[in-house]
Amino acid sequence: MSGNSLGQFFRVTNFGESHGPAIGAVVDGCPPGLALTREDIQKELDRRRPGTSRHVTQRQETDQVEILSGIYEGVTTGTPIGLLIRNMDARSKDYGNILDTFRPGHADYTYWRKFGVRDPRGGGRSSARLTAPTVAAGAIAKAWLQQHAGVRIRGYMSQLGPTAIPFKSWDEVGENPFYAPNAEIVPELEAYMDSLRKDGDSIGARIEVVAESVPAGWGEPIYDRLDADIAHAMMGLNAVKGVSIGAGFDCVTQRGSEHGDELTPEGFLSNHAGGVLGGISSGQDITVSLAIKPTSSIRIERRSINRAGEPVQVQTLGRHDPCVGIRATPIAEALLAIVLMDHALRHRAQTGN
Repeated sequence: MSGNSLGQFFRVTNFGESHGPAIGAVVDGCPPGLALTREDIQKELDRRRPGTSRHVTQRQETDQVEILSGIYEGVTTGTPIGLLIRNMDARSKDYGNILDTFRPGHADYTYWRKFGVRDPRGGGRSSARLTAPTVAAGAIAKAWLQQHAGVRIRGYMSQLGPTAIPFKSWDEVGENPFYAPNAEIVPELEAYMDSLRKDGDSIGARIEVVAESVPAGWGEPIYDRLDADIAHAMMGLNAVKGVSIGAGFDCVTQRGSEHGDELTPEGFLSNHAGGVLGGISSGQDITVSLAIKPTSSIRIERRSINRAGEPVQVQTLGRHDPCVGIRATPIAEALLAIVLMDHALRHRAQTGN
């Protein structure tokens, strides 16, 4: 099965299923000598793991990472880094009623049409459970980017369903389960989520992720553009249905006199381009916005078909995030880190810098 690896010089290969014995990743291409401990990776996984609040799935996974190879005495060796996360709280019986049916909006139908067989337990390979190895791999990229390039990557939720979240402070992002940059709005978000869970329904969200202090010059022209690779990686995140860089779709209503970021001897006067020009980083912050769709697994009955093509009613039981966007911020950060590290290494190999 192809399509499980991301990156060229810094390459992450993801493996496992939602209800299998374990999930994990192999990270190849990390340079030797990077100071890295298990705790550096674990702290990122703890930000993503399930069961951290009443607003997310109550599946109790500690997501304790095991480092199988590639790190010796606190530094990377330059060899492949093997990461393993064991599944401890899978409840496969919750999916017994969808063995022969397909959840609307989920990958059940397309996996079956492509492979002729599918793992219905928790969505199998298409489950958001598989984002945990991505976060673990992203922690390595974050550490290298910080130590060797001074790049900092962080994100936040800017909208939950119909509620826009005004940005107030980065300091407030890590102080609530929504990664909201404004604590004043958290009670409103909690009330909305409680109502949504009572209805058995789900909702979407918008996530912003920013890379600060990215040097100018990373990226390639035409087919390996930095922004194209960012969009490619972000669309690989479960439930993402839209990615924009900088002004994004707002550029449709902007005139050229407004959108084009003017330059002065002191630097750029604006950042509508989102830190990327012609596929190459400009030295400004790289800004990415993600549209996350509502969770497909809901308790409300929906019309679908079974494998025989007959009409059925589908109701998904089990433990699910009523808004997958709540835990998406650390994953988006990890994906941006992986892409940036890959391009940093490519740039170094190409130019000697």
